[in-house]
Amino acid sequence: MEYLLNPWGIAAIIVGFYVAFTIGANDVANAMGTSVGSRAITIAQAVLIAATFEFLGSVLVGSHVTNTIRKGIIDPMAYAGDPKLLLYGMFSALLATGIWIHLSTTYGMPISTTHSIVGAVIGFGIISRGLYSISWGKVVEIVLSWVTSPVLGGLIGYFIYKFISRMILNASDTLNALRKYSPFLVFLLGYIITLSFLFKGLKNLHLNLDFIHASMWGIGVGIVAALFIFFISKKFTKSGARSDREELMLVEKVFGVMQIISACSMAFSHGANDVANAIGPVAAIINILKEGQIKANVPVPVWLLALGGGGIVAGLGLYGYKVIKTIGEKITELTPTRGFSAEFAAATTVLLASKMGLPISTTHTLVGSVVGVGLARGLRALNLRMMRDIIISWLLTLPLAAGLTIIIYEILKAIF
Repeated sequence: MEYLLNPWGIAAIIVGFYVAFTIGANDVANAMGTSVGSRAITIAQAVLIAATFEFLGSVLVGSHVTNTIRKGIIDPMAYAGDPKLLLYGMFSALLATGIWIHLSTTYGMPISTTHSIVGAVIGFGIISRGLYSISWGKVVEIVLSWVTSPVLGGLIGYFIYKFISRMILNASDTLNALRKYSPFLVFLLGYIITLSFLFKGLKNLHLNLDFIHASMWGIGVGIVAALFIFFISKKFTKSGARSDREELMLVEKVFGVMQIISACSMAFSHGANDVANAIGPVAAIINILKEGQIKANVPVPVWLLALGGGGIVAGLGLYGYKVIKTIGEKITELTPTRGFSAEFAAATTVLLASKMGLPISTTHTLVGSVVGVGLARGLRALNLRMMRDIIISWLLTLPLAAGLTIIIYEILKAIF
């Protein structure tokens, strides 16, 4: 255990926690933003949900083996002759990632944390081995996701909210329409979320289910969710004279329950997948300190998964309110029906893209979904200035994360 007391080991653990903190403040916050912005849950409830499900996802199904270099941007074995060079590089990339995410969060900009670490690794690869060391094909795939993710999410969000508006909100008998269509919608949500878990969110368990068996699980979960919402909607809409406003408030209340279900699933899936962005480089550094050599894949101890999960929860609770406000309030005004439409669209897009092998960013997808829902009410419903600022922050992520890494790397080399 002496390698953990090594100054580099201690520094890596501290910075890893810091990066997990910034991921919680930005990535998790934007996932919770639609639910908080629509007032389906409060910020305190969002923190409680995230604290439970992010941590469970990180520790229970977070990967116990991680790639030394995330996304295969550079070949770690190119540094086999000089492990310390990779140690400096991973530390630089980790710190640069945390700084860039922290800066973006300060201005309330929802960015892709995966793109941040990828940009940082690109910077390290360029400064240490040159332009030809980078797998530019992988980089092109990531850049494509800047377009595919928000466009797909926006289209689905637009049509889902149009469906809800036409079939429920504008129906002649709103409550009857709610009882009729809400179980169908939540069945689809349960089915899609289950497939997302089995194909993406729980990939670390190596379940290896084919589409038919995964669909059977999805249908089962969807039926349970549909029955739950059917009885909830029936309870909320018992007969009695109500004004149109009261009926719409009941509709929003039922969709608020559906949003909470979605928020729990998103938090669990995020903890299972994205904790590696914070602790992957830490695991690589610790492995170098422990064995003095480089491996393409390194073990991730449970305590490190717990550290990452704890950092994510702390970041959301202490600093996530800025990005939550951007997603929930500053792009377009959200209600539970609109928030549900955005979350439904994001989950559907991630599932479709994963199965089709398309590059995808969950953050970009969710933002695009919110924009699509706003656009369903007309262009005036959107804050175009905020959309411009968000797009600029996306475009800056790769180059600025790379540039910060180069600066930190050169400082470390000069000192050590």
